Amino acid sequence: MGQRLLHRRLTHASLRVNELREELRIIGDQRSQVESETQDLSIRALVSETPLSEYEYRDAKKHSDVLIRRHGEILREISDLEQKINDLLDRLKGDFS
Repeated sequence: MGQRLLHRRLTHASLRVNELREELRIIGDQRSQVESETQDLSIRALVSETPLSEYEYRDAKKHSDVLIRRHGEILREISDLEQKINDLLDRLKGDFS
């Protein structure tokens, strides 16, 4: 594989890792806020025992679960990209040896 292509792939992977880290930061902020709200709604649903409060809790819980799943997906994608970057760097290093 040519050095130019290796550099291009390295650049693309590095940019994507940076984008994912920013998304991870944003989701982390959202997740803590949503989890706090979900906990409050859970208590409210237990105390009030109304269909509306139960619906609000379930809706918030779904949102929280989606954020938790996305957080895990991002972590896996970052890990995969970091491995790809390491492999590309090894190839690049091999071209100079």
